[in-house]
Amino acid sequence: MNIKIARRAVLAGTAILAAPTTLRAQGQVRLTLAHGTAAANPRGVTAERMALRLRELSNGRIEMRVAHAAQLGDDVAMLTALRTGTLDMSVNSQGPTSSLVPEIAALGLPFLFPDANAAYRVVDGPVGQELGQKLGAVGLVSLGFWDNGIRHITNRRRPINRPEDLRGLRIRTPADPATIDTFQALGAATQQINFSELYVALQQGVVDGQENPLANIHASKLHEVNRFISLTAHKWECSPFLASRVAWGRLNEADRALVTQAAREATQHNRMLMQQADVQLLAEYRGMSSVEVNVADQAAFRAATAGVLDAWQTRPIGGFVRQLRSAVS
Repeated sequence: MNIKIARRAVLAGTAILAAPTTLRAQGQVRLTLAHGTAAANPRGVTAERMALRLRELSNGRIEMRVAHAAQLGDDVAMLTALRTGTLDMSVNSQGPTSSLVPEIAALGLPFLFPDANAAYRVVDGPVGQELGQKLGAVGLVSLGFWDNGIRHITNRRRPINRPEDLRGLRIRTPADPATIDTFQALGAATQQINFSELYVALQQGVVDGQENPLANIHASKLHEVNRFISLTAHKWECSPFLASRVAWGRLNEADRALVTQAAREATQHNRMLMQQADVQLLAEYRGMSSVEVNVADQAAFRAATAGVLDAWQTRPIGGFVRQLRSAVS
């Protein structure tokens, strides 16, 4: 299947990726950053901007190639490549990263954050530092938490106004345990499909709908195969920006500082683009005759998913969940 193909692609690219951070005689450094979304997505746009910024900061000495749209494998394959040192950096996804650091999944609990700015304050503070330490323990270097948006539901059958409207619908979710628990609590049947395969899955009716921020919906043209966009704002999600500890060790201290600076600026730029996209794309979608937008009863969704938050406090990471809820309040 596609995962095997993606992993073969990563292995086949080892000869290319094994030396991106090797210092040449003249001090040239080459890096590769991979991610899973379209180049037009804020994730891709920001990655390209970071590449330009690194070139500027280093006077052309550091070159960063950006591989868009899962060219080097899906998120799981990219995480494996990071840990083995055959990929330098990845703006990854919350669900796959949580398979290595389970606490990261808690960031996507339903209605945890009142807005994106509240989420930024938490991940930029002690909570984010703790997650960075846990990522370090599994061979990864945390370079920041990019914004993967306030998420909404699209589907091809009907507007989703209340939780009961999801019953009988097959909803694609990422491989993220908090999202799966949330949609099962809402009565939907969930199915995990790679994001790169989602358009075709929706087009062919493998699933009826999905959930994503407006920026992801637009960049991947999911509105072409899902007419109904329901503004549920059921969760915020991050995109962990990660470096390989192996590749990081190949860089000297000065180059690490430049990459860290560029990554910090990129994190802020990504967040700005995501917030701008919410405003601009909502206006665009409301003006499209081929798309129907509705505002869901968020109070009803909040009540229907309250048990998910409570249940997660009884899990092995329950202490972290309580810490997280405290940090938000």
